[in-house]
Amino acid sequence: MREQTAAALRTQGLDPADVQRIVLNALLEDLGPEWIDVTSAATIPAEQFDTADIVARAPGVVAGLAVAATVFEEVEALDDGSGTRTSVKLVKHDGERVVRGDVLATVSGPTRVLLMAERTALNVLSRMSGVATHTRAWADELEGTKATVLDTRKTTPGLRILEKYAVRAGGGTNKRMGLYDVAMIKDNHKLAAGSITKAYHRVREAFPGLTVQVEVEVLAEAVEAVEAGATFLLCDNMTPEQLREVVTAVGGRAELEATGNLVLSVARAYAETGVDYLSVGALTHSSPIVDIALDLRPRG
Repeated sequence: MREQTAAALRTQGLDPADVQRIVLNALLEDLGPEWIDVTSAATIPAEQFDTADIVARAPGVVAGLAVAATVFEEVEALDDGSGTRTSVKLVKHDGERVVRGDVLATVSGPTRVLLMAERTALNVLSRMSGVATHTRAWADELEGTKATVLDTRKTTPGLRILEKYAVRAGGGTNKRMGLYDVAMIKDNHKLAAGSITKAYHRVREAFPGLTVQVEVEVLAEAVEAVEAGATFLLCDNMTPEQLREVVTAVGGRAELEATGNLVLSVARAYAETGVDYLSVGALTHSSPIVDIALDLRPRG
């Protein structure tokens, strides 16, 4: 990976080594253990060079351009070992709205490299842009309220860091990266420990410096959690009316997050209850892709 691309990834909060690992795994799926595109190898001379445009086929919010650039750079390194002849010029920026026909980036280099990398680069870019586009719709809907849209751990296995970055590019906020960075006491933890209070105290004793969130389903649980010391509550499957009761009772003592089967059409009604966050698993598990293509420019 070239330093310019690595620097761009770091700026976006992505570890270049993690991105490289994801890209190589994705390429292995497409190129197989011999790292070969049999059709391109048979039909295109190794010395042939071309230029291609990466073009939006549908409107959306773009995300993942530096990741796509990584794909082309890694393919060239696999193809001839040089990794220096292919250039990727970004025309748009992550988080930018695009319309059908917009050129997102231009790629020049060995034609074999362009075609070997094409599908993997587009898969990543389309997926990440789909997540960013979906997130932007939620962020727009919540504009003017105090609420922020959060993602969840309902991500595609192996792609979490990319999908959560795409949420950020779309105007959302990441909740937690995994089970290691924030403790979340959910219904099964409450049952296993015997109560919300017992579960909270056990987590706080074991990990005194860690953020702890408690899932609650009724007002009484919210009050119990706050009285135990919790300052971050996940209000699961509550109606707007129930949320307003929780906000009135404990809103000044804890951050409140609404979750559970939320859809865009009711987003504002939930945000206007006074909660701080709406978490939406669909941002990463159900976002449709943005259709993006790679078009070789005519030769001559």
